[in-house]
Amino acid sequence: MSRAIPRVVITGVGAVTPIGNTATEFWQGMMEGRSGTAPITRFDATDFDTRFAAEVKSYDPLLAINRKEVQRMDLFAQFAMSAAVMAVENAGIDFEKTDKERVGVIFGSGIGGMWTYHHQQQNLYDRGGKPDRISPFFVPMLISDIAAGHIAIRYGLKGPNYGTVSACATSSHSIGDALMILQRGMADVMLAGGSEAVVCPMGIGGFNAMKALSTRNDDPATASRPFDKDRDGFVMGEGGGILVLETLEHAMNRGATILAELAGIGFTDDAYHITQPAAGGEGAVRSMKIAIQDAGLVPADIDYVNAHGTSTQFNDRSESAAIATVFGDHAQSLSVSSTKSMTGHLLGAAGAVEAIATTLAIVNSMVPPTINQITPDPDCTLDYVPNVPKKKVIRAALSNTFGFGGHNATLCFKAFSE
Repeated sequence: MSRAIPRVVITGVGAVTPIGNTATEFWQGMMEGRSGTAPITRFDATDFDTRFAAEVKSYDPLLAINRKEVQRMDLFAQFAMSAAVMAVENAGIDFEKTDKERVGVIFGSGIGGMWTYHHQQQNLYDRGGKPDRISPFFVPMLISDIAAGHIAIRYGLKGPNYGTVSACATSSHSIGDALMILQRGMADVMLAGGSEAVVCPMGIGGFNAMKALSTRNDDPATASRPFDKDRDGFVMGEGGGILVLETLEHAMNRGATILAELAGIGFTDDAYHITQPAAGGEGAVRSMKIAIQDAGLVPADIDYVNAHGTSTQFNDRSESAAIATVFGDHAQSLSVSSTKSMTGHLLGAAGAVEAIATTLAIVNSMVPPTINQITPDPDCTLDYVPNVPKKKVIRAALSNTFGFGGHNATLCFKAFSE
């Protein structure tokens, strides 16, 4: 006998971002159209082509993590734990009253502990190259999957647990994997998301070497300008986000407040180039089509697309073309925005933070804006919700994330109804 596929809902969110250190602050920052970009403070960037980034500000890890644990966690893992604690609280879930073997964590990072690598390499060479100067916590602090492990240890969660790594699509893949695990009946609750902390010399220097970052050092706050004719590259961001996902049955049995439904996913690859998207966004087209179909919807059901929208020449035009291909005439009725215009590009954390933005857009019937829309790009002809948010009932929405290596991930969310 075939088993009915359970519906999956979102019951909690937690975020640490450049425009707010809680999901509520993050939403308020988006509604204000606030830029999180400013001169770099984490290191001396004087000699770098790009001297600004979207850093997390006034962050206090001790609100969620004790001092000893902080010393044994890279910054990306600290962001992860802070976001997880907030999401669990927001979901109102008591794990002591939950079968912990039926609760899992999938949490990714595109790069992992770059600051840990930086500091430990300095220890090695600054102290004569002696290997005994390397911390015994170096490897556990460095590896990308450790964030998922920390979260599981914190709450005693013994269900499926691992990290995903797919560049900028990382945490969308985390969320999609969690959906599939819940649908297969392998868990009742999943915590899923991602974090990143690469505003460091090798992070900024590496992307500068690729000519991928904006160099608008004279006006950092307007440097991230997706779909604008004068964009000159993306802005590095940092932070983390996590969603609490549950089967509908589990959520209703415990009387949870349901924010939205995660209804479908689409995963594809361009198989084209290590960094550039395929012509016309061919892989993105398939990703969006699959997600819509997986949700049991048609393109006309979608009211909002949270775009990957990196503020790069290649992405913005190809993504706009892909949306036009998928939606046809309906594309002109869509609201499309890039919240990266405010947060910068959080790399492996982007998918989770933007999934939260999309969820809250549905909850609040408000579309976040694309700020820094100054000079329209004639090749980008959709409604990008320029500069100010838009009131709009959102029945269903997509969130796109695309990563180096040709990875494409689209999540489809719906307003919840029984």
